[in-house]
Amino acid sequence: MRRALALREDYSGSDLRRLAKTSRAAGQARRLLALAEICDGGARTDAARIGGVGLQTVRDWVLRFNVRGPTGLIDGKAPGNPPKLNDEQRRALEQIVEAGPIPAVHGVVRWRIVDLIAWVFVEFGISLSEATMSRELRSLGLRKLSARPRHHAQNEFALEAYKKTSPRRWRRSGRASARA
Repeated sequence: MRRALALREDYSGSDLRRLAKTSRAAGQARRLLALAEICDGGARTDAARIGGVGLQTVRDWVLRFNVRGPTGLIDGKAPGNPPKLNDEQRRALEQIVEAGPIPAVHGVVRWRIVDLIAWVFVEFGISLSEATMSRELRSLGLRKLSARPRHHAQNEFALEAYKKTSPRRWRRSGRASARA
């Protein structure tokens, strides 16, 4: 059987209870109360019962407490996955989007997310999903803009013939002409 890890000695059981009473984090208060039991000479199994956890978790709390003190018992935010693109790659992505594609070079007339994913893969060898690329573009302050659809055979000059050219007075209601 292994020997139990010793708690640091700069805190007493009453100090830990006082800290638990003033703590705003419920998890930290529960851990401090469990460690206070150990400081007062109680068994680790009693500390595990007070904390509502197993012995291994109490051992982990002791390790965290010994290294960082009471602040080591506060729940931290999980770091998450590291970003796939670094700052230099983000700047290059932003520049290519702002400049727009060159049809002869890039083979597209406008950037779509799938086109940018392919560009990032060719340039940097990084494979991104559509959701990740969309998130990266939003973080750069870029938004999806889509042009108004236009028929490929639409004649701009023929549109003038179909515009409304009648005078505005026929649009007035009876009330508007009565007021005048």
